[in-house]
Amino acid sequence: MSDWRKQDLEAGGALARRAFLALEKETADPPGVTRKGYGKGEKFAFDLMIGEAQALGVEHRYDAGGNLFLTYPGEDRSRVIQIGSHIDTVPHGGNYDGAAGVIAGVAAMAVFHAAGKKPPFDLCVVITRAEESCWFPYSYIGSRMALGILDPDLLDSLTRSDTGRTLADHMASDGFDPDGVKRGESLIDKAKVVAHIEPHIEQAPVLIDADVPIGVVTGIRGSFRYRTGKCEGAYSHSGAMPRKYRQDAMAATAELIVRMDALWEEMLAADRDVTITFGEVATNAEQHGFSKVAGETHICLDVRSQDQSALDHVQAQYLAIAEEIGKRRNVKFDFGEISGSTPALMSENLIGLMKSAAEEADIPYKVMASGAGHDAAIFALQGVPTVMIFIRNQNGSHNPFEAMEMEDFDKAVEILANMLARPAEDWL
Repeated sequence: MSDWRKQDLEAGGALARRAFLALEKETADPPGVTRKGYGKGEKFAFDLMIGEAQALGVEHRYDAGGNLFLTYPGEDRSRVIQIGSHIDTVPHGGNYDGAAGVIAGVAAMAVFHAAGKKPPFDLCVVITRAEESCWFPYSYIGSRMALGILDPDLLDSLTRSDTGRTLADHMASDGFDPDGVKRGESLIDKAKVVAHIEPHIEQAPVLIDADVPIGVVTGIRGSFRYRTGKCEGAYSHSGAMPRKYRQDAMAATAELIVRMDALWEEMLAADRDVTITFGEVATNAEQHGFSKVAGETHICLDVRSQDQSALDHVQAQYLAIAEEIGKRRNVKFDFGEISGSTPALMSENLIGLMKSAAEEADIPYKVMASGAGHDAAIFALQGVPTVMIFIRNQNGSHNPFEAMEMEDFDKAVEILANMLARPAEDWL
């Protein structure tokens, strides 16, 4: 199969190191970096990637919303393989989240350029805007715009957290076309997209613990969430009220949490993919007290799985367990509105290509699910064949201390280059 010279791979590595250093320097916001959606740092990053790509003879275009498309010509220009991610960050975030996926795609182009080779189809690095919902309170704005499926009403209703200005206003002031976004304009013809690949740092210590540099992602977990749950009992005196008469909201909530944790353990033992998290649990600060039985609690539940049947099972069990506890402890659970997302499964063919590309380079990998959401989920759920590759990263993400090793990044680029060198028939 592919036979890269050392200098071909080094060309990709050199580009990546320049780009990461430039991003770290120019978007520094101690203790980390900050690249706001439709902000100065994001714009610098986009301009940086255009500059690196132009040296490789790459074409560039912006869509109506400001997503950037960098295209390296392939043997067959009627179809395209997309690689990409976002390049914005959370406030004081790390330098690699999102950016690693973008830079990996351009680095792979540099490998082909140094070798004087072409991929079987056009190779397009897609850099999406405003993926981090901390800036505008909505997920995957850029990828939804890129596919022409962003709700048009959001452009005038979403405001940036630090400016109070609308998404449309920020978009227009940067020279883009919010009306085109509202019309659903898109540069992507899904019928021509052979694959969408998103490289990303891993956001948990799974690869660190496994001592493996690369993860091949099988799916992006969907979720269901009860953000406004509550348990209502009755306040009473902690010394005077006997146990059998109590309507103790905290004790009931604690039992619910313990039983859901036991359910999680049972499902893991049965090899079912799921995470169960109570991210917020609180009594009412205006009424709780040292010598009072708690009369109410606030409960926030987040459940994720790449298996929809697992999500359905946990939801049913949650409601049933709460009802049983409520009757026995004489309290009432009200979980409010449910929200969530659909699991996005990766393409079996692309998973196979990625695994064989890693094996060809003798690079160990772990097959795993993604617990966090990514732009790749939007592409997969729109019917685009999609896969993700994780790069080992200590300390997780969304913090200043992301610790991806460049040697691991180089391995990911080599896998991508091997994968992209496969003949056209392997992709179709």
